[in-house]
Amino acid sequence: MSKCVEGGRKIRKKGGGGMTIQYNPRGTCSRHFQIEVEEGVIQSIQVEGGCDGNLKGLSSLLKGMAVEEAIQRMEGIRCGMKPTSCPDQLAQALKTAL
Repeated sequence: MSKCVEGGRKIRKKGGGGMTIQYNPRGTCSRHFQIEVEEGVIQSIQVEGGCDGNLKGLSSLLKGMAVEEAIQRMEGIRCGMKPTSCPDQLAQALKTAL
C-alpha cells in the first residue's frame, strides 16, 4: 500500500462493511492514524506520534463508538493556539467512513 501525503487519506474496504482508514494529519504532533471501522462503528485506532498517554486514552474511549457520534464530539477541538488538534484531525479522518 502506498504512503499517504500530508493531510491525505487512503481507504481500504473490507468485506462485511468494514474499512481501514490511513490518514496523515495536518497541524498536529501526530504523524499518522490507522482507524478500523466496521458497520459505522470504530473498532480500533492506532496513532503514531503525538502525546502518547492522551492518544491511548482517546483511542480507548472511541473504541465501540459510532463514527457519527465521534465526529460530532471531536470536530472543531483546538490545541492551544493551533487551528486544529489530534481529536479534530481524527474527526476529519473519520468523515471518510461516512
